[in-house]
Amino acid sequence: MKAGCSLYPAETRAHTALHVLKGAVVRVLGEQSLLTTSTWVGGSKGRLAVTAARKPGPEELARIEALANRIVAADVPVEVYVLDRAEAERLFGGYIYDAFPVPAEVRRLSIVVIRAPDGSLWNINACNKEHTATTGCVGELRLTKARFRRSKGVLEISFQLRE
Repeated sequence: MKAGCSLYPAETRAHTALHVLKGAVVRVLGEQSLLTTSTWVGGSKGRLAVTAARKPGPEELARIEALANRIVAADVPVEVYVLDRAEAERLFGGYIYDAFPVPAEVRRLSIVVIRAPDGSLWNINACNKEHTATTGCVGELRLTKARFRRSKGVLEISFQLRE
């Protein structure tokens, strides 16, 4: 983990890792995995569940982990914008939403944006949690389990962070 990042609680680091991991999943499995169906974070562990047509093979899981760790190593900024909902939707479209809806009465959204080192969009989501300032503060990410729920069309990927 990058120097100076120990001030972030493990859960903040793991939550930011969810965004990093989702970007890697979409790059390897494609846009059918764009919608997050659920997340869980406990200390330095987490689980990301996304829509999927199938369980990825061992090579794909290795590529997901390697891509996620490349973004961590690149230490790119984690940008957070607080915008009126209509403005956020105008600027970013439906990509900011996941499978679980943001209540209609919510009028301002926090939008998390992570870009790849080449400037392309890595991950974008409406998210009201705390995040690290850069991806380098996440630390090394290791996938621990992948489970595909065929009946729901959901892929769950669990991870552990190392410092």
